[in-house]
Amino acid sequence: MTEDKTKRVLKLLLRFSVTAALLYLVFSRIDLKELAQGIRDANYSLLIIVWTLAILACWVRSVKMRLILKKQLCDIPTGKIFAASSVAILYGLMLPGLLSTGVKWYILKQHTHKGSSVLSSMFYNQVTDITVKLLIGLVAIIVASPAQYSRLPAVAAGLLALIVLAWILMLNTWTNKKIRPAVEYLLRPFPQKIQDTAETMFGQLKTFQKTGFKFHLKILAVNLLDTVLGFTSFVFAARAAAIYVPAMALVWQASVVYVLGRVPISIANLGVREFTLVEFLALYGIEAPTAILLSMIVFSRTILLAFIGAAFQITWAVRKKRPV
Repeated sequence: MTEDKTKRVLKLLLRFSVTAALLYLVFSRIDLKELAQGIRDANYSLLIIVWTLAILACWVRSVKMRLILKKQLCDIPTGKIFAASSVAILYGLMLPGLLSTGVKWYILKQHTHKGSSVLSSMFYNQVTDITVKLLIGLVAIIVASPAQYSRLPAVAAGLLALIVLAWILMLNTWTNKKIRPAVEYLLRPFPQKIQDTAETMFGQLKTFQKTGFKFHLKILAVNLLDTVLGFTSFVFAARAAAIYVPAMALVWQASVVYVLGRVPISIANLGVREFTLVEFLALYGIEAPTAILLSMIVFSRTILLAFIGAAFQITWAVRKKRPV
């Protein structure tokens, strides 16, 4: 076994270990009988709404990706991007966090034969997606922060202002040239991998600095629609689990779950999602078994999209085997 392959295996084992440890920690603290009762009492009629909104959100993300790719002279039908996204979700059940997006990159590269253009488009897509969800989450914290954390809204407002300012500076060609050397200097004490990531980020964003703010506003509008659909699905999932805390409280928790899900520390965000919801919903008086039920309903959206991805994967495999 080569050194690189050994490292990949060890990293995968580490993520399995983190997933198992977090799930054990969460489930060791709950009453399984209460969880079973919650499963029996759940409002399953709302699942149709939860799943429909999840599929619509995935389709809207595909529309956004098509708009971004067209700027790179890569015109791919929205349906193909939706298929690639759902297949990536399928592989995301095995590959953690951002690693599963490599599957999506490969599929889109096969259609465009422009790997670097697809990569920069996916990078811009991911960063804008995370940013918008994070910003909405910060707004939600300002509106519905837990009463016991009175300073949290002010901290959230400060972070929101910093993120918006950073994006304005990064997307402007002149200011980007000025701040890039400063950022590179500040990152010198950090490991080379972090410096390389920052270098990649600057390089990928360079492509989209020439598109103009009209394009960025269009992407922002589509991103907002996607985020509203996704967060609304999360709220309906909470209602299905009989959780009736303020909707904005659920929005900021959905934002935290999403952002943490981009960090490749577990498999399919399992463990991280459950631990996060149990801890944060406790701030609003929600018991752990109910929080776990919400996590299961939210995870069912991933399973549904993975099934759609599996259907596409099987269809493509059958087509390849057909004689010409």
